[in-house]
Amino acid sequence: MKNKKVSVVTLGCSKNTVDSERLINQIVVNNIEYTDNPLEAGTVILNTCGFIDAAKEESVQEILKAVKLKNEGKLDNVIVAGCLSERYMDELIDEIPEVDHFFGTEEYEGIIKSLGGKVNYELLGERNVRGDIHSAYLKISEGCDNPCSFCAIPLMRGKHKSLELDFLLGEAKSLVNKGAKELVIIGQDTTDWGKDLSGNRNTAYLLNKLSEIDGLQWIRLMYAYPSHFPDELIETIAGNEKICKYIDIPLQHISDKVLKSMRRGITKRRTLELLEKLREKIPALTLRTTFITGYPAEGKEEFNELLDFVNEFKFDRLGVFSFSEEENTTSFILGDPVSGKEKNRRKRSIMEAQKEISAVKNKNFLNKEVTVLIDRFEDGQYFGRTYMDAPEVDGETILDRTGLILKPGDFVNALVYDSSEYDFFAEIKSVRT
Repeated sequence: MKNKKVSVVTLGCSKNTVDSERLINQIVVNNIEYTDNPLEAGTVILNTCGFIDAAKEESVQEILKAVKLKNEGKLDNVIVAGCLSERYMDELIDEIPEVDHFFGTEEYEGIIKSLGGKVNYELLGERNVRGDIHSAYLKISEGCDNPCSFCAIPLMRGKHKSLELDFLLGEAKSLVNKGAKELVIIGQDTTDWGKDLSGNRNTAYLLNKLSEIDGLQWIRLMYAYPSHFPDELIETIAGNEKICKYIDIPLQHISDKVLKSMRRGITKRRTLELLEKLREKIPALTLRTTFITGYPAEGKEEFNELLDFVNEFKFDRLGVFSFSEEENTTSFILGDPVSGKEKNRRKRSIMEAQKEISAVKNKNFLNKEVTVLIDRFEDGQYFGRTYMDAPEVDGETILDRTGLILKPGDFVNALVYDSSEYDFFAEIKSVRT
């Protein structure tokens, strides 16, 4: 008798995590047995990523691992879904015929049908969040209208589509009722929310409505596009106590030459004006950004301009990606003239500079109290985050246990007694109620 258990393996970003949680809920409501352990399953569904070379390679390797298990008789069915499948379905069908089914993004109906079930459309927005739910993602839109030359997301996810306000409020309330204390707002471009519904970018209105939910304590904004950042959103973040004074605003570069080639719709001058306005209008703001190194238009002069900017502006949080040549994007015709070795050198240079910046910034919190959201207990210590740190991408606060029994989702006041480049070490002083 075949193993009837199904498991979903999620690869890539937080947006994929949300998609997987919606898929898992449909599996469960169809009374199909689900397991988090793919080694226990008869059918494995791989929710893939197709964003950059490293992510695509990881997805392909995971598919090949699953196919190997199937060939060894340890797995009955392999289903591939998500961004990689959406973008390269024909090639994947030809190259990996052992896969039983390929589906694109958000093809819940086809996937559930292949499992012998039927999609429950009334529950299509419901999510089955795995593990602890004290911090949860809220995806407010799908797709993207921005014409960035290097990005393949519109090819995989389509044009920008805002999720309806009532739908989002219902999902948020459901997550809070299940224990979420923090909602992390995500989308390909969170500043575009509402423009296709009402003609206006209404992210500020959405955040204010979310803040009215009882029990929700932190709202965190990620993936905010810089070229059309609304002034009312600045005011909302500054004035609403439930919204973390934290903005993730991917800039990608600072050189006018590179920004123009990237089709970012913004100049260096306007970028600086926005960043200065954000720091001026939002006290104690934590700014996170990401950059791309090795873009075809980035010569030594442009890279040095970027490195100087990092050293001068001193971001609170920062990440770097190496340029990945993507088929069917407008930058593809530029080729990939910067070697992988040079891309990595530039990436390391920026991260080394940021490491020093972050170390100095963290030292400024020594002997100061911070509010910490508890994430987990591990090896005799509690691990949590301040409002300055987003889950999965930023640092942590490591807390001495001091005899207290806490659970994920608890808030504590803690005194920082030491720090590293990215983390705080603190002593719990009191539990917040």
